[in-house]
Amino acid sequence: MKTDIQHKAAEYFEEVRNIRRHLHQYPELSFKEHQTSDYIVQRLNDWGIPYRAGWVQTGITAWIKGRNPGKRVVALRADMDALPVSEKNDDPWKSSRDGVMHACGHDVHMACLLGAARILQDLRASFEGTVLLVFQPGEELLPGGARLMMEEGALNDPEPDLVLGLHVQPDIPFGSVGFRPGIYMASNDEVFITVKGRGGHAALPHQVTDTVLIAVHIVVALQQIVSRNADISIPTVLSFGKMLAPGATNVIPDVVEMEGTFRTMDEKWRMEAHRKMRKIASATAESMGAACDIDIRIGYPVLINDPGITRISQELARDYLGSENVIDLGLRMTSEDFAFYSQRYPSCFFRLGVG
Repeated sequence: MKTDIQHKAAEYFEEVRNIRRHLHQYPELSFKEHQTSDYIVQRLNDWGIPYRAGWVQTGITAWIKGRNPGKRVVALRADMDALPVSEKNDDPWKSSRDGVMHACGHDVHMACLLGAARILQDLRASFEGTVLLVFQPGEELLPGGARLMMEEGALNDPEPDLVLGLHVQPDIPFGSVGFRPGIYMASNDEVFITVKGRGGHAALPHQVTDTVLIAVHIVVALQQIVSRNADISIPTVLSFGKMLAPGATNVIPDVVEMEGTFRTMDEKWRMEAHRKMRKIASATAESMGAACDIDIRIGYPVLINDPGITRISQELARDYLGSENVIDLGLRMTSEDFAFYSQRYPSCFFRLGVG
């Protein structure tokens, strides 16, 4: 079957590359992937692959049944959404939509899954079980399309025995793949803090509540979550990337808003850290005469690769690509909503080299 797959991959290479370039040229933002969904449905129809569309509006599931289709179900997942990024490339297939681009490689993910579907459909008499294809919207935007598709029952019939997913990685050479068993990627929560006080003239500090100064103290104080409260064996990151203080050189505003991200690799510590953040932020603001609202929006959980499934995947990758093209990955503090699948099913999320 390995030889058959290699021959089919060569036969369909140009077709799959054109699919990728088409998808790259017409990107759509999270949960708005309507034309993308229609295009995928068209390809599935062309190849005679049964499907169901409309999960979370734009999501699609399809299935390829081999011999004895109930023996085992393996799900393959690709995300569909693009990012609000302006493309500056000059390729003929560059994004045709201003301010929207497949900057995270989801066009490649969809093309890979469609290419796999094309090959598996041809070879379905050569394997047992069912391959479930999952085209998922909204990976880039909370609450994440993976969670919403599972909540709608997209993976209930047939329910997979395991789920596989991939993500491009530019610092891995093309032709190579990377794996990591166990904990691989961090959880991701969004932190929104609003400091409220009495603004006024900066030259009269005794008559105002210095919301800017208080906001800065809160950011500094919260760093002890990582430096003094987190177990040193648990990777943890708390970063604030946005602070809005709409005053002037001589005006202190009534309200300062801050936005940040909290990431870690332990679910119990994650929830404990949330409680500590709320307590520290509120106490710091109160001690300096201001009020503070803190909203922590729960994002994606920790992504855990099933050790057994990952080892099997590594062995098969070595057989197909050669051992020199299969690398071991380190931990990543970035996040992926594939983690929702990994919390429910034995899963393997691996990296595809595109360098």
